[in-house]
Amino acid sequence: MTATPDAADLRADLQLALRLADAADAQSLPRFDAADLEISTKADHSHVTDADLATERAIRRILEEERPDDGIFGEEFGAQGSTARQWIIDPIDGTANFLRGVPLWGTMIALAIDGVPRVGVVSMPALGRRWWAAAGHGAWTVSDRNERRLATSTVSSLDEASVSFQSIAQWRDAGQLDALLRLSAHVWRDRAYGDVYAYMLLAEGRLEAVAEFDVKEYDIAAAVAIVNEAGGRMTAFDGSETISARSTLATNGTLHDEFLRLLHD
Repeated sequence: MTATPDAADLRADLQLALRLADAADAQSLPRFDAADLEISTKADHSHVTDADLATERAIRRILEEERPDDGIFGEEFGAQGSTARQWIIDPIDGTANFLRGVPLWGTMIALAIDGVPRVGVVSMPALGRRWWAAAGHGAWTVSDRNERRLATSTVSSLDEASVSFQSIAQWRDAGQLDALLRLSAHVWRDRAYGDVYAYMLLAEGRLEAVAEFDVKEYDIAAAVAIVNEAGGRMTAFDGSETISARSTLATNGTLHDEFLRLLHD
């Protein structure tokens, strides 16, 4: 069994991840809401912009220079190298928002060690917000130049919980509409905040659960590191501890088992 990395070993990786986010913001933000934004359609019918491509290239250039022995897995250019230490990148999570001029999009950068996200950074430059975490170092955010440590909520009752279900279409296509309706009937408030922002609201203690389907590793890896360090818990929808199941359930931790029972009743 591979030993869990010491927290001190991750400090340099976290600092690198924050610099990667700076490089990403320098590429993405100037292209946000640009009149000449180039948009194309991928084989899976999702959109990609010139900003997605330029942002991932900028991150990869730095990693290839500073971490040549590490692997990289990005949304736009696939996987290369080792999976023992693998940087997982979503250059622009929320591309549909980005190309429509909606500011709820961000870059997600994670370092997974033996498949477990240990470092995570989420940068949403259009909002002027950033969140980050490393195992053993806590989860943090900054706004108005003030840093503060994140903690998930202490809500312990489903009827007081606020949840983000992300998209009705996701639940319908996954055959889980009945579970979604059951969820909405048992919680205080349900909304579809969408994409990475919902997970950051969870880490800040503003939501109690986020669940979605049809997600890839790069859609959630950075969020896993941040939510876990904030005191929450993220699993696949069936409760398994993996980021490759194409589904996720993130909670404040306290209510995780109750949400699992409710959703699979």
